[in-house]
Parts: sequence; structure tokens; C-alpha cells
Amino acid sequence: MNDRELLADLFRAAVAAADPTEGIRRHLPALGKSGRTIVVGAGKGAAQMAAALEDLWDGTLSGVVVTRYGYGCATRNVEILEAAHPVPDAAGLVASRRLFDTISGLTEDDLVIALICGGGSALLPAPPAGLTLADEVVLNEELLASGAPISAMNVVRKHLSTIKGGRLAAATRAQVVSLIVSDIPGDNPAFVASGPTVPDATTRQDALDIVAQYGLRLPERMLAHLQSPAADAPHPDDAVFSRNEHHVIASAAVSLEAAAEVARRQGIHVHILSDSIEGEARDVARVHAAIAREICDRNRPFQRPAILLSGGETTVTLDGRGGRGGRNGEFALSLALSVDSYPVLALAADTDGIDGSEANAGAFADGSSVRRLRACDLDARLLLARNDSFTAFEAIDDLFVTGPTGTNVNDFRAILIR
Repeated sequence: MNDRELLADLFRAAVAAADPTEGIRRHLPALGKSGRTIVVGAGKGAAQMAAALEDLWDGTLSGVVVTRYGYGCATRNVEILEAAHPVPDAAGLVASRRLFDTISGLTEDDLVIALICGGGSALLPAPPAGLTLADEVVLNEELLASGAPISAMNVVRKHLSTIKGGRLAAATRAQVVSLIVSDIPGDNPAFVASGPTVPDATTRQDALDIVAQYGLRLPERMLAHLQSPAADAPHPDDAVFSRNEHHVIASAAVSLEAAAEVARRQGIHVHILSDSIEGEARDVARVHAAIAREICDRNRPFQRPAILLSGGETTVTLDGRGGRGGRNGEFALSLALSVDSYPVLALAADTDGIDGSEANAGAFADGSSVRRLRACDLDARLLLARNDSFTAFEAIDDLFVTGPTGTNVNDFRAILIR
């Protein structure tokens, strides 16, 4: 196989390792002797998680989950709703209310299985009293443009919501077992989808500190809410959570190991740099590129041929000029500039199949990318400055398109040095 096919195979292995079926099988709750089993969930892979649970569950269940438009799949008993991502819409408001309605009348004899994965934050808008969907849209746009890491974003989100920060689980008397596909560096389950069923100990003051640190321009009514006790989220020690469980069933660490095994079978040295890298995508790319150049020039710190793998979630601080593309495209374009003329090939892609708001998962970049852009009368540095990686890689036919994958363990990066 050629090198691009090899890197694409590594991506597919990473995605396959994040398939929720085996993780759900390993952490399947016990079938209760009485009471109902109700399913709720949210995220870009929630529909596929629901379908897997239906196949594995030896009993009766029903419920509702919400996923991104176009990410649904066939299920028998669990209803699939679709809403907007990454900017919430009215369908997400309806979905949030449906989740509450589904669990509100349950008793202590009932069981709730919550299927949670990345993307749930945007899919579950539920503004507090005095705030509106438009406010949540402003919040999401500010967060996405800020360059804040996902964990910081979700601290703010869960203090400006009536469903996040454990509030969904707190709304029922039933036991809640959360099965979580983590897209969060470090795999803290309370931050996946802003933790609708898993509380954490962050405070509204933490949220206010993040607003100040990243210069978020929020309406005064949102700041007033963050300064009031109404923003306080349930504490993990609250008795309402005493019977609940949560399990991370898939993560970037497992996916990178699966990809590494595929590469080893090709006789290539594989090195996993980290499964939890954060930071500006273009800066992270420059560090990766520096390691790749050192391998090319001095055969250190790793011997050629070598593949560098990494995961996590980078960020992009937008310059406001309307560029197209996501954080993986931004990484790839920055890396292309830093490995110009070197024998390096890289693939950067989001494991959910969508990088940012476009239809590609990410992009390939290599030592010829800048030259090929120049032949198309495009300036790679200018495109990077405009956050316009999609235009760059579309022009040289290096977009990586997979369609929705049904899971999400965040960024996947593979760099091959021959």
C-alpha cells in the first residue's frame, strides 16, 4: 500500500477501536428484577451507541437520544432526535426538554442508561431563566473563537445551563449509569458533553475566571447569572448521585494503541507522543514538525522510518476573517509550512468524521504541500493567517473525507517520516 493508504488505515483502526459496542458490552448494567430501563443520551455518536445497546440488552428498554443532523441511524426502541452542532438550535431545545420529560417520572426501582459522547454540549441547549437560545448561540460562538481548551469551555457551559453539570441526572430518582465515549484530554467524564449526568466540583467563580482569562464577550445578563447562586451546579457529593455510576468505554489512548499496532505490522517504528495534547493547532503543529525534521536530519530522537502518533484536542483562535476549516486542517497547514521540502507525510483528522463545520474529517499534508499551493496561486502563510485551511487543501485535493464515523475520541494525528 502507498503511504497515504497506510495513514488512512491507521485512522480507520483508531476509529474502529472507539466503536462503542465492545465498551458497552464490558460495562453493561445488570438487568433489574423490577422497574423500567430508560435510555437517554447526547453526542455525535449517540445514535450508534443506542443501536449497540439495543443489540446487547437482554430485556425491554425505551428512551430518546439526540445527535447531530445527518448522524442518526436505525434503532428499534430508542427514538433518535437530531439537532445542530457546533452552534445550537431550536431542535436542541426540544431535545433537552424531551430528555428531562423521559426521566422525570421514574422511581428508585427504575434504571436510566445515559449514553454520552462528544458534541453533546451544543446538542443540549437549556438556558436558565432569563436567558434564551440566542444567548447560548452567543456563548458557543465566543467559546469556539476564543482558543480556550475544551475543559475550560465546558466549565463555562455547565454554569450557564439547566441540563449540564449533572443537572439531568439530578432530575430523576432512578439510578443513572452513564456510558461515556471520551473526547476530552485526560478523559475526565464530567467534562464530556459538559457532563449532563456526571457532576464535578468546579464553581461559578471558576467560570467567571475563564470568561476573564479568554476575554469572552458575553451579554451582561449572562455575566449577572454567573455571579448569582442560580449558576451553582450540583456538587458530586450530593446524595442524589449516591447510587449512580459512570464508565469511560472508549478513549483516545485506546485508539492510538490500535493505530500503532497497524503501523508496527508494516515494520515501522511507532511512537505515541501523547493522547491528550492541547494548545493552538498551529503551535502544536510546529512542535510536531520540529520533531519530524530532527528525525529527518539526524535520525533522532527516533530512527527512520518512523510514525509519530498523537491525540487530544487542539484549539483555533479565529481572526474573524471568515476562513473555512477546523483545527485538524489548521494543524495540517501549519505543519506543511514547517516541513516544506522534507520527506514527511501527515494526516490530521477528527475521529468523528467532521473537522469544524465543513464535510471533511481533516487533511493530508506533506513536504510538497506549500509548493503545490503556490502552483495554484495560493499563499500557505496567508491562508493559515486567515484560518482558511479548507480552501488550501481543497485546492490541492488533499482533504480527507470519511463521513460520520459514529464515534468521537477527538483529534487523530499521524506523521510518517521515511
